[in-house]
Amino acid sequence: MTVNTEQGVWVVPPMRAVWIPAGTSHSVAISGRVSMRTLYFLPKLCRSFPRKCFVMNVSSLLKELILHACTFSKLHMRAATERRIAEMIVDQLKAVESIPLQLPHPADSRAKRVVETLLSNPGDQTTLDKLCADSGASKRTIQRLFLDETRMTFNKWRQQLRLLHGMQRLAAGQKVTVAALDAGYNSTSAFISMFRKQLGTTPTRYLQGGMAGEVPARPATGSRKATRLPARRELRYS
Repeated sequence: MTVNTEQGVWVVPPMRAVWIPAGTSHSVAISGRVSMRTLYFLPKLCRSFPRKCFVMNVSSLLKELILHACTFSKLHMRAATERRIAEMIVDQLKAVESIPLQLPHPADSRAKRVVETLLSNPGDQTTLDKLCADSGASKRTIQRLFLDETRMTFNKWRQQLRLLHGMQRLAAGQKVTVAALDAGYNSTSAFISMFRKQLGTTPTRYLQGGMAGEVPARPATGSRKATRLPARRELRYS
């Protein structure tokens, strides 16, 4: 899944989940075949949770708790058994490991023009000088804006865009070589090297590692869902 908000983009591979705070307008794009579960939390259950989106690893225990919770239309906190299920899920979420699969977006209009150009074609090899000229800002200004507003240098941001785009292409069924070239890498080995540096394994192993034991997937290629969540916290798990 790919979750898009005004603040950025989060890519959610198999057997991972994304935390979405209340009031976050977002859309979800699906690549390939996906079976998804969504949990909604009352604010009082998660006051200490982050107020921004993040992608997390899902342990075997948390996976089974999520699947079990989804057999109920709603967990009633007055029912002891159901309350314990909710409390166990919350406890597990407090201990999850965040993974670096996000791409923050700058707010400045000049930097946004650069972002829009690259998002339309992540494999674009246009130089920063040319991108800056088209955006109406100097190279130094754009570099400063990216660092100030995304906490990433422009080069790091562009590397992250290409990595996430490559992951999306793999999830959609492309071979590693095709995904790497489409994302702007000069070679498959360069893509695999960057992937291993960021996530500690190869793209194929990472995307297939959580597939065993998964419930049968339903076709959802290319689907999109826009959501406005006013009062509840949300966890989407794929």
